[in-house]
Amino acid sequence: MIGSIRGDVIDRDPALDKGHAEILVETHGVGYRLTVTAATLSSMPASGEVFLFVHHHHWEADQKLFGFSTKDERLAFEGLLGAHKVGPALALAILGTYPPHQLARVLAQDDLGALCDVPGVGKKTAQRLLVDLKSTLVLPVLDTDDGEAIDLTDNANTGAIIADVRAALDALGYGSDEVRSAIEALDPVDVRAAMDSGELLKKALRALAAGA
Repeated sequence: MIGSIRGDVIDRDPALDKGHAEILVETHGVGYRLTVTAATLSSMPASGEVFLFVHHHHWEADQKLFGFSTKDERLAFEGLLGAHKVGPALALAILGTYPPHQLARVLAQDDLGALCDVPGVGKKTAQRLLVDLKSTLVLPVLDTDDGEAIDLTDNANTGAIIADVRAALDALGYGSDEVRSAIEALDPVDVRAAMDSGELLKKALRALAAGA
């Protein structure tokens, strides 16, 4: 079982679809083909040595190596594979859309709409993923600016409130990337304390205005 690899990237194919790419890493004269997320690919140097955490995946008649720049990303990938009907392609698509810290926020907020932004994920699949992933994923703890750990699931209305904010931004004509950015900009403390969507919507609009 291969858990990590250190070597030189001698070839890369960043043009593959679905947000991932294939690279060839040579170590001690042996070249290993690895599939990596777009985020991992962009974090790698143009030349020289790289170190990657590796998930060695086995099928009945095949096997494949998946490389990740951080241990959190590999743990998230393996947790995704533990969910019902999630294979490597969908796991890569999810991580290609939401790195581990952002995925932790999506799940903590029960943000159904955010999961629907993942290519190939519809509403029914997103609903199932929200339930399954909370029991299979090991994700980073969300922190406030002062370093305090926070669990957004303390507020049972969080998912509904975030959905209302997302729907309001959609109705105002903002695109999916702008909506996603505004939701991610919300402070975890504000989200946990919110009793309705009105104040959070104002904060999301201010975040969008600041980024304009």
